[in-house]
This record gives sequence, structure tokens and C-alpha cells, in this order.
Amino acid sequence: MVTIIIIALLVIIGLYIIRTQRVFVALEEKMKNAFGQINVQLKSRWDAVSNLVEMTKQYAAHEHDTLTDVIASRRATNVAPGQVAEQENAIMDVLTRLSAVAEAYPDLKANQMFTDTMASIRQYEENVRLSRMVYNDSVTKLNMMVRQFPSNLVASMFGFTTHDLLPEDAAKAEAPSVADIFNK
Repeated sequence: MVTIIIIALLVIIGLYIIRTQRVFVALEEKMKNAFGQINVQLKSRWDAVSNLVEMTKQYAAHEHDTLTDVIASRRATNVAPGQVAEQENAIMDVLTRLSAVAEAYPDLKANQMFTDTMASIRQYEENVRLSRMVYNDSVTKLNMMVRQFPSNLVASMFGFTTHDLLPEDAAKAEAPSVADIFNK
């Protein structure tokens, strides 16, 4: 009878370990997927900003060349979690410069393609914001499991660790939106 109880306990513990390890894997994959979505949205924003820069070519060739160089030097193909804020700041720098060009050339600002592209950039900004929230939520769930008993024992057995959240840039919360920049 004691042997059956011991075997049953070992089976229950084994099933718990297997189930918990699978939960860790699922949470880690969701976190990676959420961060991948941030990369996709950042790339889309860079593409839209590049299109805006191309539209400036006919209005201000010098500004076009300068902005093209800036985009080439700051755009990353895949960013790490610590680089998200840096990429967002780089995009905002380019958009601020584009705002100055648009103010100097009212025809550019009134161009329908320019307006449509600005609308898509605003949508990408919202998508990045939402993707950041999903990523941080995924990281929080994983971190909680890694730190809570008894799942922390399984986490240490299989090498699962905590991850950092993407911090919200306090300056960005006070910065004007793209809509404000271009709709003065």
C-alpha cells in the first residue's frame, strides 16, 4: 500500500513538472512572439517614414538626402528589448524634421499621399504601444511563474529566468503626438 502511495505521488510530481515546464515554454514563446510584433511594427513605421522622406525629394532635395542618411544610420533590422525606446526616439527625430519640411512646403503637407502615410504612421504607433503592452503582460506572467513556489523549482531545473519589462519613456508621455506635430 505504501509503495502504491509513493508511486502515485511520484507520478503526480512528474506530471506537475511536465505540465509546468510546458507552461513555461508556452509563456516564453508568447513573450518572444509579442516582441516579434514590436519589431514588425517598428519596421513598418520606418518604411512609412522612409516613404514620407521620399515624398520630400521633390520639395527639398537637401532635406531628403539628410533624412535618408539619418534613416540609414538609425534603422535597425531587429531590435533587442533594450533598443525599442532608442528606435522610437530615432523615428520621432525624423518625424520632427519632416514636420519642419512640411511646414515650409504647404503643398507637401496638403498632398493626399503624405496625409495617408501620416495616418498609417499614427496607426503603427498605436500598434507598437499595444504590442508593448502585450509583451510586458507576457513577461509579467512568465516572471511570476519563475518566482512563485513551487513553479520556481521547475524553472530552476529547466533554466527559465525572469526578463525585463519594456519601460515606458516618461519623456514620450509628455511629447506631442505625430498628429499634433503635423496638424498645427
